[in-house]
Amino acid sequence: MAIPNFDVLVEAIMNKLHMLFVLPLIVLFSGCSRSSSQDPAASPKTREVVPDIGERITKLPQTVIDYDRDLLNAEEQQVVAKLIEASRYMDEIFLRQVSEDNPAVRKDLAALAENSAGHRLGLRYFDMMMGRWDRLLDDEPFISPFGSAGAKPEGVGFYPPDMSREAFEDWITANPNDRENFQNLYTAIRRKGEDLIAVPYSELYRDCLAPAAEKLREAAAITQNASLKNFLLKRADAFLSNSYYDSDVAWVEMDSPIEVVIGPYEVYEDALFNAKASFESFVTVVDRPESEKLKIYLKHLADMEKSLPMPDKYKNLDRAAGSAIKVVQEIFTAGDARRGVQTAAFNLPNDEKIRQSKGSKNVLLKNVMQAKFRQSGEPIARRVLDPSQSHLLSFDAYFNHTLFHELSHALGPGIIKGPDGLMQENRLYLKALYSPIEECKADVVGIWTLLWAMDQNLITSFDAPKLFVTDAGLLFRSMRFGIGEAHGGGSALQWNWYRKKGAIMPAVDGRFKINAQKYREAVRTLAEELLMIEATGDYARAERLLNEYAKSTPEIESMIPRLKDIPVDITPVFAAAGEKEQ
Repeated sequence: MAIPNFDVLVEAIMNKLHMLFVLPLIVLFSGCSRSSSQDPAASPKTREVVPDIGERITKLPQTVIDYDRDLLNAEEQQVVAKLIEASRYMDEIFLRQVSEDNPAVRKDLAALAENSAGHRLGLRYFDMMMGRWDRLLDDEPFISPFGSAGAKPEGVGFYPPDMSREAFEDWITANPNDRENFQNLYTAIRRKGEDLIAVPYSELYRDCLAPAAEKLREAAAITQNASLKNFLLKRADAFLSNSYYDSDVAWVEMDSPIEVVIGPYEVYEDALFNAKASFESFVTVVDRPESEKLKIYLKHLADMEKSLPMPDKYKNLDRAAGSAIKVVQEIFTAGDARRGVQTAAFNLPNDEKIRQSKGSKNVLLKNVMQAKFRQSGEPIARRVLDPSQSHLLSFDAYFNHTLFHELSHALGPGIIKGPDGLMQENRLYLKALYSPIEECKADVVGIWTLLWAMDQNLITSFDAPKLFVTDAGLLFRSMRFGIGEAHGGGSALQWNWYRKKGAIMPAVDGRFKINAQKYREAVRTLAEELLMIEATGDYARAERLLNEYAKSTPEIESMIPRLKDIPVDITPVFAAAGEKEQ
């Protein structure tokens, strides 16, 4: 596709932006890339960039993220520096997990960027998206090839690019002894002649994992915190053994001023089966006073489970109660944690065996949440809601819903007896539908359990109308991530369900009002539907729900353009890692 005078157009955009949104290049290559088949002396392959690349970058404005340095002493800051070094290897691994072609594409873009303003922007957006697919526009390619020829494979770099779901399942049926390794979170599927094989991450990414493990050991040698040392040493071993159970348990049990997550965790990138974990890193510092305030909720997890709107026989009353809540300030992120839209909180580990035996840990990134609410959340909600209700918007309601969203990942069915009679994790039955169903469940059950906590007077800083208005007002924030993305699709499902139930009603000027009484009942019925899907592993029921509700509508399409001047999210600039806003 030829774009006449493209560089002139982009230069004008860049001058107008006055460098405000120019992203400092992320150091994606940490000396662990495998040698490329591309001749280093050869000219770079031509890569065209979409003409609106400058506008796309402005949707994710740079935002400086820093932390209170008084929270860590000099020794702990040395540990953080080592953890940042280790984390940079997660960028390289995740880039390859998204596509094995990514290193070569980035190399071409870097060469072309030396003489082309358009390619400089394309390279920056490539680093923001961790690949050439726009995560805010349902993964459409923004670097050639465009259209169907350049579509993102559903299995990304976890599977052969031409492999279908049916081919994978047919292989398992014909080779049942391969089931465990093929469905393992920490293997990638590759072809060997006419056969398929499962390659452990420890082998496939060893060139990155070995130096990352060394940095973790160096950090462990510095820290005086026994639990942090234990986790770092066990995680370093896990990188090379491909066995993560012991280090995940050590992470759940860790109590340290430095809260670090590093390794393979989330499965969103695997659009074939949600069965393969992506590498990521969060380096954070614990805000102990804020964390202490929230510990009371952990005492009531069993009561929250009992309150779920589903038959008792499906409730997970035997899950361990050893969960923890940490409010933290983010210092640095990498890999899957840094692509596209930024994470505000997380609940890990995802291994259901550990959740059953040890519990999980809920981590809220408060400085990131504040930035997201200020830059995009509140402005979007005010644009969507009728002015008569906008005064009900509450950061406290948003913060607590985010917490209860994460708590709700640990509530409800986990290991179930599926339609085939086997006892296994429900994600294996729901396959690629698991992520949007689970994210939607966490949102809706998060509201339900918040209402329960308010009824018990555990929360008194806001009431139900504030909670409902804040929840509904921010649904469009997630939908702008892309309806095809798990969080965005889950938000569309909620919006369309609540509209059908009369909980959200049209008001003047294309805006909306909330009916609090109907909202509570709509939350109950949707929570029940989602929980029963997960309790039974009913793929067809999940598919029907998503097809009917997790989609864009003329109403949603008419609202999205009215929000175009509001940032979709933020691009973090981590001061502690030496990054600077440009």
